[in-house]
Formats: sequence, structure tokens, C-alpha cells
Amino acid sequence: MANKRILSEEDIRAAVTAMAKAILAGLPAPRGDWAVVGIHRRGVPLAQRLARALEELGAPPLPVGSLDITFYRDDMAETALHPVVHETELPFDIAGKTLLLVDDVLFTGRTIRSALDELMDFGRPARIALAVLIDRGHRELPIQADFAGRLVATRRDERVDVHLSELDGEDAVWLSAKTA
Repeated sequence: MANKRILSEEDIRAAVTAMAKAILAGLPAPRGDWAVVGIHRRGVPLAQRLARALEELGAPPLPVGSLDITFYRDDMAETALHPVVHETELPFDIAGKTLLLVDDVLFTGRTIRSALDELMDFGRPARIALAVLIDRGHRELPIQADFAGRLVATRRDERVDVHLSELDGEDAVWLSAKTA
């Protein structure tokens, strides 16, 4: 299978705007007790974009943090001996806040489980809502997105790669065959 572009820059922009509208319609009005937290890598720029989109739609400016779940993963034994570790930055107290947890792709649910475990080490938020750009199905854990930019039907042997200009020089989502 050749790489197939399934979302363009315009599609990604529209998906983030649609998620922001759905969040404002689906959650109590954002106040000072809201924050947005992106999961490294691509969840972080998506969290920043989502916070901007919410603000453009009338929400107050929201603080944005980031999580590195590397040491919370349940597959550490299967990963590289020298994992790439990013910094977790939560420049606010999460206790009592409504958090929007943001990631690029929801697949098995294991990344989100790891993120929830790490967040609980920082405090007890009032609520956590999950926003993902792509929900591709194939859950292994009972985790669902509250807000998804797009639902994409995939096979387990396919790969969904999100490219964002902040990290990859382009905005696009690609579907391809998994490589060994």
C-alpha cells in the first residue's frame, strides 16, 4: 500500500475548529478552572491549536501544558534502550481543574491510559475530557474520545501518521501499511 493522504492542511484546520465548537457545546463554559494538556509529541502542538481555536470562539485564554508519558508506558520493555524523553510541563495546579487531554491519534487506548496515570501523580482534576485529531478504532482498553476531529476506519496492519508544521514542516495525515 502506498502512502495515502487522508487529511490536508485545510482538513486539519477544520477538524480542530469543529472540535473546539463541540467542546464549547458539550462542556460547561470555560473559566479559570480549565486547562489544555497535550501528549508529546504531536498532541502538544494540537493542544496549542485547540486552545487558540477555543479562544477565537470566545473562551478565555487557557493555560496549555504538556505530558511526556515515556516512563508510564506499559511497553517499556519493548521500546528502545535509550528512549527519547521530553519534559512534562504543567505550569498550573491541575487539582480541581477541567482538563482537555489532547493527542493526535487514538488507537488502542494505551497511550491515554499512561497519560491518565501520569496526570494523577500531579493531582486530582475535577474532570478530564479527551480530544483527539484522529480516532481510528481498535481499542484494547475501554477508553473513548469525548471529542474527535475525524473517525478514520483502518485495519490493524495500517499506520496513521499525523504531520504537523510545527514538527514536520507540513500539515497532513497519512495512511500507510505498517513497516516491520
